[in-house]
Amino acid sequence: MNAADRRDDAVPPQGRIRVGIGGWNYGPWRDNFYPAGLVQRQELEYASRRLGTIEINSTFYRSQRPATYARWAAQTPDDFVFAVKAPQYVTQRGSLADAGDAANRFLTGGLAELGQRLGPVLWQLAPNRQFDADELNSFLDALPDVLEGRPIRHALEVRHASFRDREFVALARQRGIATVFTDSRDHPSLADITGDFVYARLMQTRDDLDSGYADDEIAQWAQCAREWARGGDPQALPHIGPRHAGAGPREVFVYFIGGAKHRNPAAAMALMQRLHGR
Repeated sequence: MNAADRRDDAVPPQGRIRVGIGGWNYGPWRDNFYPAGLVQRQELEYASRRLGTIEINSTFYRSQRPATYARWAAQTPDDFVFAVKAPQYVTQRGSLADAGDAANRFLTGGLAELGQRLGPVLWQLAPNRQFDADELNSFLDALPDVLEGRPIRHALEVRHASFRDREFVALARQRGIATVFTDSRDHPSLADITGDFVYARLMQTRDDLDSGYADDEIAQWAQCAREWARGGDPQALPHIGPRHAGAGPREVFVYFIGGAKHRNPAAAMALMQRLHGR
């Protein structure tokens, strides 16, 4: 797939659809995604020319230096975008109401070095963190809308059943914070659109399928992605609150995460090919 094929926005009249995976250094991908002999330091350069986006997961576990972000940006094409997973010490420890300072230290600790390649920041809550409107409001109050002169977008992934609550959906929608949609069997699956972009994490790739998902499933996700991008709200997906009123084109991020991880690049490529009508 060449650079022209990798562009996911060739399906007008809608917003851009970006398809990707989590991370880029994973041993089994050297057997089924990366070409033989490709050195590890070139894996990001290779992957970013075949995918529209990558979710950086290493930031969830450890801090990165500004120079590291700058190097990653330099290895990728101008139209490529990273999503960045915020650290677990911010979202999964202690009270969210007290996490604002830590969140801002992370955001100002070098992310701006990604420049135009900085996409959404993913804030993933712990599975045992229950919905508390006051606590969540305090945390969201602390998140900036701008980082060194550039708009910054936030996506919130919730993992406790108590977030199946219309109050949560209304709160997120009022704030314009995107609620992450997953097809997980283990965590709440909320397709309620609450921001001006859509962030989906698909987690059910299977080992027995070369492309991770069956062909008809890939076709269904392509249909959902197109509808999201046109400003629609797919009726077949699970919602908690009222459906989102029709809106203009919006950017869509779809990541294949977890599941049979070694199949995720193939799933991403299959979805991109379906979006391009091949």
